[in-house]
Amino acid sequence: MSSLLIMGAGGHGKVVAETAEATGGWDRIAFLDENFTRLNGKLRWPVIGSQKDAACMCGEYSAAVVAIGHIETRLRLLDELATVGFALPALIHPAAWVSPSAVVGEGSVVLAGAIIQAAAQLGRGVIVNTSATVDHDCELGDGVHVCPGAHLGGNVKAGGGSWLGIGCTVKHGVCIGNRVMVGAGAVVLDDVADELIVAGCPARVIGENE
Repeated sequence: MSSLLIMGAGGHGKVVAETAEATGGWDRIAFLDENFTRLNGKLRWPVIGSQKDAACMCGEYSAAVVAIGHIETRLRLLDELATVGFALPALIHPAAWVSPSAVVGEGSVVLAGAIIQAAAQLGRGVIVNTSATVDHDCELGDGVHVCPGAHLGGNVKAGGGSWLGIGCTVKHGVCIGNRVMVGAGAVVLDDVADELIVAGCPARVIGENE
């Protein structure tokens, strides 16, 4: 029996669970969440414990995915799950398009309507959200979140831990550093250094991502 444990039963967790269901690859799906006593019985899937219970469930559940938006937490939990022996599958919604030549790292999710084009490379724990597009030869570091409706031109590079806001556009060939935050609707025409916050059209630096 193929069984999937999802860390995080919030809004994103529900989307991930429905994505897993849509693939048809799982006989059983359950959540771990810190609010399990309040949430269990209120979702379509059981909420069977908190995050600290993952280690003792490795024998019962063969695979796990982290459905938590906070990037550092997502990557930390992926490391912990790997250490205790969980498989960390990439989940790709059947209504997404992923090129056969693209690479999607473990623990990543590609949601409905998303498009990943030729030779794109996604690190581990990446989120490509609803109807986002990642064009050819892009490179996304670990934990990058491409929010709904965001569009990356070809050969874009986004460093680990970066967050590309809803509806933003990144011009082809642009390099975005590590832990960069791109505001919703921003149009990024030039490279962005590490740990900056940019917003606007064209995007300009408005602060530091501390």
